[in-house]
Amino acid sequence: MMEISSNLTPPFSSFLLTGIPGLEEAHAWISIPFFCLYAIALLGNSMILFVIIRERSLHEPMYYFLSMLSASDLGLTISTMSTTLSVLWFDAREISLDGCIVQMFFLHGFALMESGVLVAMAFDRCVAICDPLRYTTILTNARITQLGVAMVIHMILLILPLVSLLKKLSFCGPNGLSHSYCYHPDVIKLSCSDTKVNSMCGLAALILSTGIDTPCIVLSYILIIHSILSIASRKEQQKVISTCASHIGAVAIFYIPLISLSLVHRYGHLAPKMAHTMMANIYLMLPPVLNPIIYSAKTAQLRKVVGKLFLAK
Repeated sequence: MMEISSNLTPPFSSFLLTGIPGLEEAHAWISIPFFCLYAIALLGNSMILFVIIRERSLHEPMYYFLSMLSASDLGLTISTMSTTLSVLWFDAREISLDGCIVQMFFLHGFALMESGVLVAMAFDRCVAICDPLRYTTILTNARITQLGVAMVIHMILLILPLVSLLKKLSFCGPNGLSHSYCYHPDVIKLSCSDTKVNSMCGLAALILSTGIDTPCIVLSYILIIHSILSIASRKEQQKVISTCASHIGAVAIFYIPLISLSLVHRYGHLAPKMAHTMMANIYLMLPPVLNPIIYSAKTAQLRKVVGKLFLAK
């Protein structure tokens, strides 16, 4: 018995983050595009928040939801930027279990918030197109505030139990994570305890967030398409569709990488580590970088205000 117990791997309380597998020597060079993308995400989303807060003409439901989307993107960016750049710049790979739990709370929390905001934006477009006369009476400032508070409460109720359960697990064996940040499915794979409850809790959180949000967005667009088809003029149809283009782009760049990353983690056991790393970085960096660009390019009123502010300076 003594011989068997001496061969057991002792438990650990910290993890090792992973940069770009196989390209460790080039991390300094790889950090340059990563830093540029983080800078674009921070500047772009901060600019949108600043413009919407400052410009009274943008104090409308659509732009309130856009400011929530930018705040969620900023949260996603900040929650992973420190560990990713630390790994690439300084090879600072070690992170404690408590640090991992805190990062997961904000990472998964802001991702869940973004999903909720995309649903709210779909509802906003649905009301604006299907029932424009009641738009201002349905989406009042008080109701938008209530929606925002409900999203935060929903996020806390789902994510807090998910990450709290990790404190009860024991971790032993290899302690290397697949990414440069802590991702819940990645962390529980390293546990030598029974993780059935954690997996069920993670699945429940996924169903109660993405599993509900996605059908809601699809239903909203079914109603929007039905309303658009009732418009006789082709030119008017195109004009109405163009008001949804930014939101459709935001939905695509958020959900496609999210679903791809989930599939890679669940079924991609034979996939190379590079595939896991690339999908993880695309999932986290694509929405915060592209959302400000898409909305600035596609929303004429926002583009006009931003241009006016820059010309004034």
